[in-house]
This record gives sequence, C-alpha cells and structure tokens, in this order.
Amino acid sequence: MASSPSNKKKVPPEVIINTIWISTFLAMIFTLPALGIFLGIYYSTGNLVLGAVLGFSVHFAAFAFSGKISRFITKVMN
Repeated sequence: MASSPSNKKKVPPEVIINTIWISTFLAMIFTLPALGIFLGIYYSTGNLVLGAVLGFSVHFAAFAFSGKISRFITKVMN
C-alpha cells in the first residue's frame, strides 16, 4: 500500500483562485471563437459540414498557440 507523505505543503488560496481564472479564460479562448464560426456558418448558409470543418480548424489552430496564450494570460494575471 502506498504511504502518503508526512509533510504536505499547503497551497495558498490565491494560487488556486489564479489557476481557476486562467483555466476559465483558456477554455473560453479555445471554444468560443470556434463555436461562433460553426454556428454563424451553419445559420447563415445551412451547411453543417462546412461550419463543422471551419469551426474545428479554428479550434485546433488555437490549440497550436496554446502555450503562448497560456504564458501570456499567466503573465497578465500575475
């Protein structure tokens, strides 16, 4: 059976709150533009496949820059 460490370090509440805010901002940056493009194309043209392809493309393009976006948001929040 694994034993737990005897001296656990407590994480300050500010660090936890900062982590939650950064994660929330990242989730919005990655999902909202792709969802907007998908829904905009779908409702304007009625073409589900085109909307899905362009929405997924924007979503994965945002993931390509996720490291830089995360570092920038972390720098701004601190």
